[in-house]
Parts: sequence; structure tokens; C-alpha cells
Amino acid sequence: MTALPTLLVLDAEPPPRLGRLTGRARVVYTDEAGLAELLPGADVLLVWDFASHAVRSAWPGEGPRPGWVHTASAGVDHLMCPELAASDTVVTNARGIFDAPIAEYVAALVLAMAKDLPRTLEFQREREWRHRESRRVAGTRAVVVGSGPIGREIARTLKALGVTAAVVGRVPRTGIHGPDDLDRLLARADWVIAAAPLTERTRGMFDLRRFGVMQPSACFVNVGRGQLVDEDALVRALEKRWIAGAALDVLTSEPLAADSPLWRVPGLLVSPHMSGDTVGWRDELGAQFVELYERWVAGRPLRNVVDKQRGYVPGH
Repeated sequence: MTALPTLLVLDAEPPPRLGRLTGRARVVYTDEAGLAELLPGADVLLVWDFASHAVRSAWPGEGPRPGWVHTASAGVDHLMCPELAASDTVVTNARGIFDAPIAEYVAALVLAMAKDLPRTLEFQREREWRHRESRRVAGTRAVVVGSGPIGREIARTLKALGVTAAVVGRVPRTGIHGPDDLDRLLARADWVIAAAPLTERTRGMFDLRRFGVMQPSACFVNVGRGQLVDEDALVRALEKRWIAGAALDVLTSEPLAADSPLWRVPGLLVSPHMSGDTVGWRDELGAQFVELYERWVAGRPLRNVVDKQRGYVPGH
């Protein structure tokens, strides 16, 4: 009898629903502490705890390594290390699950900032009747930095609101601007959306100079990775009113400490990395992995294969 493949799950609550794999995989669950010991015996690693960095420290150890690693997230920076990048192991991600939810969340943030909803809620709590004028969204301009499926879906959603949206990617191609166009686009944008993966080229790309390029009426939104942004520079840009407002759904350090000054910066909306997390999203992630597992067992090509040197799924 052929032994079942061993599927090692770096677990988190609630656990994934893998009932369809009953009798088709030997499923072993582990936490961060047990990962290094169990890696050599695994054929497949499911990184269900996508907030964990345990893979980066456990992977360089002794013994064989799984031939396939899947992370239940769009980004792979939390698990990538030089040894994994140089190996023959195939890495896949959760591309496709978060595109529409994140795009909706960005649209909600744009509308909230344009219509001054945060201050409306503040005035309501204070029982203060204060009439103001708000901004029109239709006819404004946005630049979306990140040309993957999430970035392109954000652009499509904003266009439905009447926003002219330009997308900037790593290389220029039809419908996508290259990095050389970014500063020019930033200088004209009303909305700047960061949705790029975290790589050495994108780390800290939104710095003091970039915020200085933006016009005073511009608002900045980050739904990519916290490390895309120099947070001290953003705070200064808001305090000096170089830009009109900002929203961060991802931060350099998560969860954000209660004593962090970011909670109190005027014009800054902070949310707890929730832009892609809609009702039922974990079930979608689990179903996606099961479908990929079925392809793997059948010897069919896997979808969502990450270029480990670039840090994302290429060709889109």
C-alpha cells in the first residue's frame, strides 16, 4: 500500500477545514515551537498561520524539506528566507481570494475620507451639529502602486466611482505604468493607493520625498505591506499638512501597540489588517488549498506559483 502524503499544517485558530482530504493525506498540525522538528517528515506545508514568521527560522535546519509550501495569504515575505528561495520547493499563495474584498475596502476608505465620515462620527459622539462641505469622488484621480490582481481590482472599483485610476507596476506594459512614471503620477493624484508586494525594491518606497511630491489635497492608503511606508515620514507629512489624510490597514509592527503615536495622528485612519477579511474568507482559503492539493496529487501543474526571487506570482 502506498503511504499517504504527509501534510504539515502550521496552525492557527480557527483551523482549516480539510475534511475533503480524509483518506488522501496524513494531516499533522503544529505550532511555531514544533515546526522545525516536523518539517523533515512533511511532503507539503500549509502555512495557515499566515502572520507567523516561523518558517523563515525553521527552514534552514537539518534534513529534507517539503516539496511544496502553500501560504494562506497573498504576501510571501513572512515565510521567504534565502534557503527556501534557493531550494527546489514550490511556493504557492492565496492569489484571487482577497482581490474584490480589498478593492471594496479601499473604495470605502476613499469615500469615507472624501465625505469626512470620521469627523461626522466624532461630532455625533459629542452631540455637535457641524455642517461642512465634502469632496466629490467622481472626476478625481488615483494612482495604484502594485499591478497584481489586487491592484488592478482596486483600479477597476475606483473607476466605477468615476475616478481616473492609473496603475504602476514593476515594468511598464499595456495599461500599466512603470516606476519611472510614479513621481509624475503622484504629483497629480488625489488618491494614492499602495498595494504592492514587499520586496527589496518596494521596502520604504513611500518616504519623505515621495510624500513631498504629493499635492496637499491628496490622501494616501496602504493595503499592501506596512514596510512599504516610512511611518515617521507619513506622520510628518500629515502633521505638516503636506497631504490631506491617510489610512493604514497594514503597519510595520502588528498588532499596533496601545501606546503607539500613530493612534493619535490627525487625519490618519488605522485599521487592524482587515481589508481582505470578509465573512467566510477562511472557508474560501481552505477550499482553495484543497483544490490545489488535488491538482498536486494528480500531478497537474499548480496555480499561483510564486517566483521566489521576486516574491510574487509573475506574469499578471
